[in-house]
Amino acid sequence: MLKIEEIREIIKLIDQSSIEEFVYEHEGSKVELKKRSSIQTVQEQPVQAPVPSVAVQQPTHHQNKEEERSSAVHSDQFHQIVSPMVGTFYQASSPDTPAYVEVGSEVKEDSIVCIIEAMKLFNEIEAEVEGEIVEILVKDGQLVEYGQPLFLVKQK
Repeated sequence: MLKIEEIREIIKLIDQSSIEEFVYEHEGSKVELKKRSSIQTVQEQPVQAPVPSVAVQQPTHHQNKEEERSSAVHSDQFHQIVSPMVGTFYQASSPDTPAYVEVGSEVKEDSIVCIIEAMKLFNEIEAEVEGEIVEILVKDGQLVEYGQPLFLVKQK
């Protein structure tokens, strides 16, 4: 089961994102967080059986129309590497090491392109395609959401 510090970290991440609901199930326990205005509910209850769920990316509210048009053009021409989770985006494993990739870097399917920190765990994100990085869409240290595009790759 999650520790109270981990639950608090999740609450902070959800509060900073546009996610409205979060559910975590593990070994017969369930934590469910829902965002309603400024009220957040935490419930713990036994789980009967795992139920598959589908996550849907919601558009961020701060994109302007030009960014939306640009994103539509980019998504047609290039492969998007998207964030598999909510967390903090880092381009390198530590502040004093070079970035995993830069614009123009060649990547393979198993190339690590960044790290997403979630609940004090550092998750290496792989390119999953072979090609060239043509654009980095987020800044180092930026909070990212599930499904948010991180990189554009020109596939080979």
